[in-house]
Amino acid sequence: MHTDQIDRLAIDTIRLLAVDMVEKAQSGHPGMPMGAAPMAYVLWTKIMKHNPENPHWLNRDRFVLSAGHGSALLYALLHLTGYDLSMEDLKEFRQWGSKTPGHPEYGHTPGVETTTGPLGQGLSNAVGMAIAERYCAERLNKKDFDLIDYHTYVICGDGDLMEGVTSEAASIAGHLKLDKLVCLYDHNRISIEGSTDLAFTESVHQRFEAYGWDVENVDGNDPEAVETAILRAKKISGKPSLIIARTNIGFGSPNKQDSASSHGSPLGAEEAAMVRKIFGFPEHSSFHVPESVAAHMKNVLEKGREQETAWNELRRSFGERHPDSASMLDAMHGHRLPDGWETLLPVFSPDEKLATRQASSKVLHALVGKLPFLIGGSADLAPSTGTAVRHAVDFTAENYGGENFRFGVREHAMGAILNGMALSGMIIPYGATFLVFSDYMKPALRLSALMNVPSVFIFTHDSIAVGEDGPTHQPIEHLAMLRSIPGLTVIRPADAQETKSAWRTTLMSRKPTALVFSRQGLPVLDAEKYPVAEGAPKGAYILCDWSGASGGGNRPVILVATGAEVHLALEAREQLEDEGIPARVVSMPSWELFEAQPASYREEVLPSGMRRRVIVEAASTFGWHRYATDEGTVLGIDRFGSSAPGGTVLKEYGFTVEHVVQAAKNLP
Repeated sequence: MHTDQIDRLAIDTIRLLAVDMVEKAQSGHPGMPMGAAPMAYVLWTKIMKHNPENPHWLNRDRFVLSAGHGSALLYALLHLTGYDLSMEDLKEFRQWGSKTPGHPEYGHTPGVETTTGPLGQGLSNAVGMAIAERYCAERLNKKDFDLIDYHTYVICGDGDLMEGVTSEAASIAGHLKLDKLVCLYDHNRISIEGSTDLAFTESVHQRFEAYGWDVENVDGNDPEAVETAILRAKKISGKPSLIIARTNIGFGSPNKQDSASSHGSPLGAEEAAMVRKIFGFPEHSSFHVPESVAAHMKNVLEKGREQETAWNELRRSFGERHPDSASMLDAMHGHRLPDGWETLLPVFSPDEKLATRQASSKVLHALVGKLPFLIGGSADLAPSTGTAVRHAVDFTAENYGGENFRFGVREHAMGAILNGMALSGMIIPYGATFLVFSDYMKPALRLSALMNVPSVFIFTHDSIAVGEDGPTHQPIEHLAMLRSIPGLTVIRPADAQETKSAWRTTLMSRKPTALVFSRQGLPVLDAEKYPVAEGAPKGAYILCDWSGASGGGNRPVILVATGAEVHLALEAREQLEDEGIPARVVSMPSWELFEAQPASYREEVLPSGMRRRVIVEAASTFGWHRYATDEGTVLGIDRFGSSAPGGTVLKEYGFTVEHVVQAAKNLP
């Protein structure tokens, strides 16, 4: 291995393209790309298996820029290696409608594997990607056919490793011995406020060794040393690898190298010209790519074509020799639901009474193993959330083919890992915890929605009915938080029938979804009596209408409820009808699904002329007034819960038939 002059010139070209992007935009982060360019160049041109002509090639190596603020580095690499990113795109860095936004966005820029920027998320996503590779390889590969065989590479920074989520993710990666995960740590020792010595003096080396990682220190300015370290890491068995690369932020800048001033601000025209001069580029010519560099970088594209062509031939032969496994591959890659899959779903009797978490467990027991892309687990709460599938085995370092995941008490990492698994394109993953602990997962929840990946978040113990555990475990504001996330479908079913419908909708939509389930047992709605199957997928529906037999000239009222409170609304309706007040019950398991329906349907369920409405949900009232109207009211909870038996807490907080009936009577 020898660093040729063309390698040095290509590295400096990457540096200067990043400088120029930031300078033209007058916004961005030039320092990190300038320091990390050597390791990124080595990775993209000498190590990684990827085809710029097909960013979605299934067996490509994955690259995650966890230090997403250095996006100009990634865009320079994408452009130079032949991805669909033009020089004009680079010049539109951080501008409206451009393909080069301030931080990398999955699904927006060709070749970007995940949305990064919130520090720590990218490395944690990468753990999920590495898990997906091991699972798919175990399930699909045969002797002489390593069909799924790729590495996941990460470039992270000091800030990433300060974030707690990376500690969670790195811990489980070491536990699972994910040896196809290689992280290059851009250790430039600078953060926004200055030297990392201000707040970060631990031994990262020792920490990661304790997690079970292989750790090596290299000079990040030495491409040969970086290449040697990566090749060594690829040979390590039974451990993920961390390569600590000592770098210099703003490398080559006479006045801003090793300074926080190069972190998040343009170098300035004068400084940028000096950097160009130091690297031997025309001082006042921005976005300059030497012809020799452009020709040299085409080798990446040619090599990528050859690699994918060879893999396509392997896949063809695999299909001939192992047709059943090839069919499974196609099913997993397309998240294809087999014909008649709905017949696998459990049948619930109206004579039963069970918590929706239990109903969800029955659905999982029916589908896991039958749908090879459906796998998941919980953050150490499987017995409580119903996510440990009895007939499945655990995913472990000794058996990567298991469908049950033990994430440990690591909610934040679980969310980010689920997103990484979903980004593989082969898996619909689910992860479970109590609803109150969704707080720990907010960044990952938000990013799942931003990327529109099919991560499924299961939240149980959904209200003050949790009871004796008290206010620390009783969610109040959490449904409002989940519903506030654009693009996240939130479903809180009323019973087992609606739970089954919720899972059906989730698997068919392939969108990020939060399923919210009860701890307490609930009656099963009679599918012969109530239109659950037709109505629940629409997000809200008329569960029970006014009888038409009520008299006395009383104006009708609409009772809208979700989850367990639907049954309370049904009982209240009976009493109102007995007292001559026409009452309709609308079950609304999902705002998002309801708002996606045609206006005519929404008007049918909640007629604009019928404004006397009572909303019933044992959670924050925030957001519900959009459906209550100015003539209605919301029965919810805008204070913390209390420790007592669940039934007692519900009663004390006003979730009784009498309270709902009185609220309806009090309407103007």
